[in-house]
Amino acid sequence: MSLSRRRFLGLSAALAAAPGAWAQTAEVTATGERVPELAAFDELMDRFVREQGVPGAGLAIAHRGQTRYARGFGLADRDTGALVRPTTRFRIASVSKPFTAVAILKLVEHGKLGIDDPVLPLLGHPAKDPRWARITVRHCLQHRGGWDRAISGDPISQTGKIFQTTGIPPPHHPSLIVRYMLRQPLDFDPGARMAYSNLGYLVLGRIIEKISGVDYEDHVRAAVLKPLGLNSMKLGKATWAGREPDEARYHTRDNRKGLSLYDPFGQPVPVPYGTENFEGFEAHGGWIASATDLVRFADAFHDPAKSPLLKPETFALMQARPEGAAGHEEDGKPKAAYYGCGWMVRPVKDGQVNLWHAGLIAGSEALLVRRWDGWSWAVLFNANGAIKHGTLAATIDPLLHRALGR
Repeated sequence: MSLSRRRFLGLSAALAAAPGAWAQTAEVTATGERVPELAAFDELMDRFVREQGVPGAGLAIAHRGQTRYARGFGLADRDTGALVRPTTRFRIASVSKPFTAVAILKLVEHGKLGIDDPVLPLLGHPAKDPRWARITVRHCLQHRGGWDRAISGDPISQTGKIFQTTGIPPPHHPSLIVRYMLRQPLDFDPGARMAYSNLGYLVLGRIIEKISGVDYEDHVRAAVLKPLGLNSMKLGKATWAGREPDEARYHTRDNRKGLSLYDPFGQPVPVPYGTENFEGFEAHGGWIASATDLVRFADAFHDPAKSPLLKPETFALMQARPEGAAGHEEDGKPKAAYYGCGWMVRPVKDGQVNLWHAGLIAGSEALLVRRWDGWSWAVLFNANGAIKHGTLAATIDPLLHRALGR
């Protein structure tokens, strides 16, 4: 690969294409076994895929240790006509964060890491801002580390700045992104408030590697996925050539192309296939999974006393309310919902909580929900963005709760 720094920095982020929303889908083919008592979900998914005009989706539902429903809707690939199956894998984006959080919490549970340990000594590099010394593992889990994308941008996507500073061309490994950010100022004092941060989860990925002595992916597979029998989940690849055989094809509504950060470097490619530093998303958003995989993970917490992943006291730590502004309103009242350790959390009744996380990147969306009453579900799309406004995940979320009717 040969490309000058000047030329790279002058490349546009995306090439214009003919705009336009997808037309509504006339017919949606469903795969997987029909479950009569959950027929409301069939009706919802058929209508939603048609009305939103998305190519395809996967939905899985579990209840108290049993997967009750696993179906695919529509097309995994519009070009070939391949259908979404219950086992079709999708990029899950930020739904990766709960997996990283559980891996960290298991290290805490086993006494290999403290939840309030400072992260800087574990990274092996000095920091320019002295406040880095105050960032803890808990801060990173709860997005309280001191980074705010609204102020300084998301370093995950700042490939040009990283290239300009380090001289290393993209794609950039998560370790390089973390080292780059060690030389940048923080946006606020660690712990002062919550600001969603992908970087914090890349820091956690480095800590997992430091303590376990193996790659992040290998450790998560052994510590989190293997106990649940989840053998198909893995970190995804950025390019079309690197996709898995049973992986959905990702689509954007405007069919834009952009310039690839991967081979063939600098050449026009569809936006989901190489224009982002996707393989650097890793611990914050790099996994691929089926809806069935995801719902089995969420269902592992249907009864904290019997979870194969975490002890009850560690589950309590995972869903605990953060102190200060991260968990409370300006008047001091507890927030109705807050970010715990790897999950959004909503207390509901008698000390019970709903947990959920959504994820979005170009060409895909994901939503994972674990309800207080033992029901869990996961829905995946090979497109992103609702047809009117907002996200597919936010649009379908209340509809899924309503379809359950409980």
